[in-house]
Amino acid sequence: MPTSSAPIAGLVLAAGAGSRYGMPKALARDDDGTPWLVRTIGTLTDAGCTPVIVVLGAQAAKARALLDDFGLTPSVVIALAEDWTEGLSASLRAGLRQATALPTTGLPPAPIAVAIVPVDVPGLRTSTVARLIGSVSGAAGSGATGSDTSSVGPHTLRQASFHARPGHPVVIGREHWAALIDSAAGDTGARPYLQAHDTRLVDCTDLETGLDVDTRD
Repeated sequence: MPTSSAPIAGLVLAAGAGSRYGMPKALARDDDGTPWLVRTIGTLTDAGCTPVIVVLGAQAAKARALLDDFGLTPSVVIALAEDWTEGLSASLRAGLRQATALPTTGLPPAPIAVAIVPVDVPGLRTSTVARLIGSVSGAAGSGATGSDTSSVGPHTLRQASFHARPGHPVVIGREHWAALIDSAAGDTGARPYLQAHDTRLVDCTDLETGLDVDTRD
């Protein structure tokens, strides 16, 4: 579990039509038949993220049925990006709105941050998410820049990097959510905001490639 006293939510961006891939990536599967969506939810959960928010859009009914088939619907929070045709930022806005709407009183407490991943990174590892959210120490041997990654707070801006290339997950503290909801536009997601602010890169090159999948080739 993360070392923060408040939970860190997982946020899966899975609303796009996947035009270059030929189908919505929320419906794509690994060679062994495991849906990318199911694998990503499991990775975030195993790393200690709670709850996991899943943003659906294109063919949302089919994606929801897939979650039903795997018994995941009761354990995730589903957000619908009705404006998913506007690009990745529509998914991000919908997910952050859902995270903001989670109860701020009672148990469990509202998340202090979100760990964001698109559904098209099927090679994402639990160890990568764990390093970013601090459920394992990022000090010795992690390759993280700066101090260790053991503390996530409401002002956190943290992004995985692979061979000095920024990637996913991205961890965003709740103090940034409103500004991102207001500013995110087009297909760039959180990138302009992260570039304009003091975002800390955490080297995860030793854990995985960090590559996403755009086509079936």
